[in-house]
Amino acid sequence: MNRLLALAVAGAVAVVLLASSAFTVHQTQQVLVTQFGEPVRVIREPGLHWKLPFIQTVIAFDRRLLDFDSSAQEVVLGSQRRLVVDAFTRYRITDPLRFFQTVGATEAGIRSRLEPSVTSALRGALANETLPAVLSAERARIMGEIRQRVASDTQDLGIEVVDVRLRRADLPEGNTQAILARMQSERERVAREVRARGAEAAQRIVASADRDRTVLLAEAQAKAQTLRGEGEQVAIAIFAEAFQRDPEFFQFYRTMQAWREAFSDGETRMLLSPDSDFFRYFRTIPTPGANGGASPPRPAAAPR
Repeated sequence: MNRLLALAVAGAVAVVLLASSAFTVHQTQQVLVTQFGEPVRVIREPGLHWKLPFIQTVIAFDRRLLDFDSSAQEVVLGSQRRLVVDAFTRYRITDPLRFFQTVGATEAGIRSRLEPSVTSALRGALANETLPAVLSAERARIMGEIRQRVASDTQDLGIEVVDVRLRRADLPEGNTQAILARMQSERERVAREVRARGAEAAQRIVASADRDRTVLLAEAQAKAQTLRGEGEQVAIAIFAEAFQRDPEFFQFYRTMQAWREAFSDGETRMLLSPDSDFFRYFRTIPTPGANGGASPPRPAAAPR
């Protein structure tokens, strides 16, 4: 019985020792083994590994790209403009032993070291740049310079700085409002200029249309008067020819036209002598003769 109990205890101790001695390394990790706080070895190969139980400790570090977001800060550009920048850094732990010796066993230590490095690199790189350069294609060159500054400052920390980027680059709130007001005034000035140019173009179009209308009307009136004159000339020629053929009939026709114009409204009053030539045909009514001439006149009723 005692022997079975001893075997059970020994088995349990063996299991505990085995569990304390074995550990696995994930493919996304790299491991630093320490003994009494002192580094012993670095393991980068994934799989099952062994250590001395209760004496050695395993510290795992991520071997993937890590992100560090720095706080927003105000920097002064080379043009003496102030700019609020917000940057982020991508880095990778390449030397766990050096990282452990300089920073510590956690990633919080590297963040406290990266913050001043990134801030110094941003201020140093942007101190010689202008706002248009930061907001243009020159930004990639500036980011490369900042990355080199951060990498040079952190090369002894056991990390590789892969990239540093500006997430946000804004003007301070006071400057932003002033710039927005100035931009609004500029846009309003441009709008007024565009409206003025549009009004000028509209006036030119209207003037051109009025000129073309006047020319067309003048040409049409000239052509109409020419045609009217030609028609009147033909009419006069026809009347003249008719007058030459039968002067008596022409006089009678013209007298009938005068009567129609004078008595058309039915309310015309005239004070004329009964023997006036205007009433010549009221006194006699011509009848066609055998030769086309007028027959002897016969009495007509006197007008009332």
